[in-house]
Amino acid sequence: RYWGTPLPIWRSKDGKIEKCIGSITELREEVNKAIEAGIDQAPIGAEVDLHRPFVDQMILVGEKGEKLFREPDLIDVWFDSGAMPYAQWHYPFENKETFEKHFPADFIAEGVDQTRGWFFTLHVIATMLFDSVAFKNVVANGLVLDKNGQKMSKRLGNAVDPFKTMQQYGPDATRWYMIENANPWDNLKFDIDGVQEAMRRFFGTLQNTYAFFALYANLDAFTFEQASIPVHERPESDRWILSRLNSLIDKTARGYEDYDATTAAREIQQFMIDEVSNWYVRLNRKRFWKAELGQDKLAAYQTLYECLMTVAKIAAPIAPFYMDWLYQNLNQTTRLEDNASVHLSDFPKANAALIDEHLEAKMEAAQQICSLVHSLRKKEKIKVRQPLAKILIPIWDEVQKQRIEEVKALILTEINVKDIEFITPDNELLVKKIKPNYPKLGKTYGPKMKAIAGAVATLSQTQINELERKGTIALALDNETIPLELDDVEISFQDIPGWLVANHDSITVALDVQISEELKREGIARDVVNRLQNMRKELGLEVQDKIKIQVQKNEALIDAALEANKEYICTETQAYSLDILDHVADAKLVEMDEHKLLIKIEK
Repeated sequence: RYWGTPLPIWRSKDGKIEKCIGSITELREEVNKAIEAGIDQAPIGAEVDLHRPFVDQMILVGEKGEKLFREPDLIDVWFDSGAMPYAQWHYPFENKETFEKHFPADFIAEGVDQTRGWFFTLHVIATMLFDSVAFKNVVANGLVLDKNGQKMSKRLGNAVDPFKTMQQYGPDATRWYMIENANPWDNLKFDIDGVQEAMRRFFGTLQNTYAFFALYANLDAFTFEQASIPVHERPESDRWILSRLNSLIDKTARGYEDYDATTAAREIQQFMIDEVSNWYVRLNRKRFWKAELGQDKLAAYQTLYECLMTVAKIAAPIAPFYMDWLYQNLNQTTRLEDNASVHLSDFPKANAALIDEHLEAKMEAAQQICSLVHSLRKKEKIKVRQPLAKILIPIWDEVQKQRIEEVKALILTEINVKDIEFITPDNELLVKKIKPNYPKLGKTYGPKMKAIAGAVATLSQTQINELERKGTIALALDNETIPLELDDVEISFQDIPGWLVANHDSITVALDVQISEELKREGIARDVVNRLQNMRKELGLEVQDKIKIQVQKNEALIDAALEANKEYICTETQAYSLDILDHVADAKLVEMDEHKLLIKIEK
């Protein structure tokens, strides 16, 4: 047994004489004393190896010349690690103030397969010495397995080289994937594709958002030198994203304080992708395109800057390198902070006065409704440029109706639908179907599942609505009543001719997918605008450049669409005129689905 802490005790062969050595200096003196007494052994050099077998070769001498041999037992290797809080500072011989400042430790991180070692020996030694715990918190890390949940090994060929992974994808993407993917105390199925996805979705989205901001900020020489526009004077979309930002700061801070970095990472990622990039920036692009740097455009710059700077700070504990790069890029132009690094800045504090729960709730409703409609369009392969007549939304109460009413214009623009009609949840158009969530209920009720499935099947439309509204109802079985939660079941809808239905949480949307001739013509006009904008880009025209459009006569549907929507097309494409002619020389062939048009534009 070579590994472990040798007991510093030397004994005579009869066990009657015992000597305990307290330091290397004392050991060196005792060995030299033994050599002087005629006991043959090598002198201790400058380097002293206290491991076996070397320490066992050191023989000491008793007062009457007896040979003393080291006690052959070892202290378990975990004793060394348990003594770490003291040994690292050479306490109590020196560094007393430093030791007392750091003891007990704020937290330790320990593999779940090692907790019976370090976890306990730290506490045992601390209790014996100080009647104290050794640490205040412990994060027991799970195992890193392969993508199929198998233990990694060279023999199986499923081991991932961490150094190659970090060389290829960088440490930030690797860390972000591991922390966002699973809680540290859970086992992680490590999939290299997941690291690529983290790079693409989170870091790619953040980089694109920063690049968008930097492009226009540099064009306008925005340096945040102007006074910050009061938030209450900014547009509603700015107030909303800043409310969400401060809510995010609060959630992230609590996550870090609770050693729950996974929740923090997920909140930051969702905010950056779904709210900043896919919602705020997309809906406010035209504000950044404006020619003049007026108050509206300035508010947009200041708002997006604040979002990016704050994300750099709250994500820095997980992605230290990229976030420091982002922070310095933002700060070196504005000089709003004196810090040389994001890691020297203070963690942001949430401004409760900027958090507007009503505004957040109604914008969340808008996002959910738009997401549901877009999913239905995708399912039916109806592109967003094709206008549709209306959607139906069942309303539970006046509060929900008011929230949606306040963002109705935004929703209609985003989903390209003409109207929203509110209906009651029990409207006969929406017939709901319900079935048990077998995996979830089966774990809890096992043999009762047959009776539960039968009872769920008998629930009326009113009871299903109550379950959706309240989140729980009492389910009556033959001999007992059990609580049925919303996530204990799966609710869907029967098909309605001409409609598609989808739901999420408490919001249900029915989309009218019937396309009238008028809607069809408007959809064609929007497609034409799209092609004309592409042609403008190909010609290198500036946003303010005016054009005239000539289109060669086509089938009746196309010509009718152009005539009916001529004003809209001209407005959207900065055109003075749109003429439909029998023949257009030097026209370009443009394809739109099954249609082909000959179009010519001139500056």
